[in-house]
Amino acid sequence: MDLKEKDEYGKKNIVNPWRLKLYEIIFESDTIDGKNFDIALLFAIIFSVIAVTLESVKSIGNEYGNIFLFVEWFFTILFTIEYVLRIISVGKPVRYIFSFLGIVDLLAILPTYISLFLPNSQYFLVIRIIRLLRVFRIFKLARYIVESRILVLALKASRPKITVFLVTILSIVIIMGTLMYLIEGEQNGFTSIPRSVYWAIVTLTTVGYGDIAPKTILGQALASCIMIMGYGIIAVPTGIVTVELAQLKKEPLNISTCRQCSYEGHDIDAKYCKYCGAKITPVDNSQNKNT
Repeated sequence: MDLKEKDEYGKKNIVNPWRLKLYEIIFESDTIDGKNFDIALLFAIIFSVIAVTLESVKSIGNEYGNIFLFVEWFFTILFTIEYVLRIISVGKPVRYIFSFLGIVDLLAILPTYISLFLPNSQYFLVIRIIRLLRVFRIFKLARYIVESRILVLALKASRPKITVFLVTILSIVIIMGTLMYLIEGEQNGFTSIPRSVYWAIVTLTTVGYGDIAPKTILGQALASCIMIMGYGIIAVPTGIVTVELAQLKKEPLNISTCRQCSYEGHDIDAKYCKYCGAKITPVDNSQNKNT
């Protein structure tokens, strides 16, 4: 028997029970099946990344090349099945496909398939670069770290303030770089404004490569001001994100994901998704009461 749920326009959509069950297993972690799925996939991600890392060692790769080839195709097929099941189970597949985690899931399987279409020897270097993209599978671990969800939400909430901060920094380094170009000139290594801006960025972030350095007293005085300013500026984005993290931790969040758009981070008492308006299907936790 099919179930009905309302979309963001209030219309009733017929939802197959098996799709709801599949969504609950893949996207939710509050049930035994969901936890087992997450644990199995977690080990698969870790082992696949270890295999990619070991394969890059020439002595190991040359001796066990066939084994690594088998392991690579095994994990590629496994992640392909997972990717397809996620698309099938989610309410709005397009939103999932173009989301961050959807792109990461695609990058986890795409390199192996692309290498099949580049067999010519002149493309060996390109294949190597493409195959190195398999390390993006490590980003799939993000969905299994609860605190990462809070961090992502805090970064999203901080986005306007961080944007203003970055624009301010960009303005400062352009002005300081231009001044240094006028003060030092080409004879002291500041051959252009872009190169001087590069020096200002390196100095403001307190990295200090030392490849370019002011020689005049006025230039060194300006450099000292930028260095001191850098120590104060570094703490700004940290404080912005820390405030947002503190606010999020005061307000408990609903860890359930929206079946339509796959977004999470709703309020604890939310019944509808604040991103797309779809009704949030509650997860049946009755099987976890005795766990």
